[in-house]
Amino acid sequence: MLAKRIIPCLDIKDGQTVKGTNFVNLRQAGDPVELARAYSEQGADELVFLDITASFEGRKTFAELVKRIAANISIPFTVGGGINELSDVDRLLNAGADKISINSSAIRRPELIDEIAKNFGSQVCVLAVDAKQTEKGWWCYLNGGRVETDKELFTWTKEAQERGAGEILFTSMNHDGVKTGYANEALAEMSDSLSIPVIASGGAGAKEHFRDVFLQGKADAALAASVFHFGEIKIPDLKSYLCAQGIPMRVM
Repeated sequence: MLAKRIIPCLDIKDGQTVKGTNFVNLRQAGDPVELARAYSEQGADELVFLDITASFEGRKTFAELVKRIAANISIPFTVGGGINELSDVDRLLNAGADKISINSSAIRRPELIDEIAKNFGSQVCVLAVDAKQTEKGWWCYLNGGRVETDKELFTWTKEAQERGAGEILFTSMNHDGVKTGYANEALAEMSDSLSIPVIASGGAGAKEHFRDVFLQGKADAALAASVFHFGEIKIPDLKSYLCAQGIPMRVM
């Protein structure tokens, strides 16, 4: 079995790391460059950087900040926020990103997935999905969870895979920042229906939640933010715990 991945996420607003609950009530969580360096040193498998208001504010992700973070880490680095065209991808890869995460722009123009996969390879293209469970099922949202779309979660992720996305980063808006565990049922359904890796996001509050997302949710990777930013869970401790649960991990 492939080793499972632990991925801290830096949500960036105005150049600072922030964290909220259900996509609102943001609070500051520290300097992104310092946090990134610490996570790299602690044995995180990858790092995700999301400029969370870039799409909503209609601007580009800070390439300068991406460059500074990339210079301080030695792990794969995914960047998202405000990416609308191939030149944006090119700019961020040149700044030091290894992968690019697209969300709102892909929903508005799904061909962007095909274009990135064709020009840079599927391994560069991560489709991020913010979805909420409603009475009528799981539906995707735009602009950092502000706007509901007509995209149903499982249909959309299947389409993204067919267009050439290399990974899916699925955030459950119902679970985001609540710390009661990941959306394991939806994750398992998604993992069963796709052949590309699924990264789980939204809901981590305890080590057991990571165990459950791998065993019950069948996720390939687990992303979390506040439990790492505020020191509630240390990455080396988490990996030791997961190894003891029989979950394959890369350990330093």
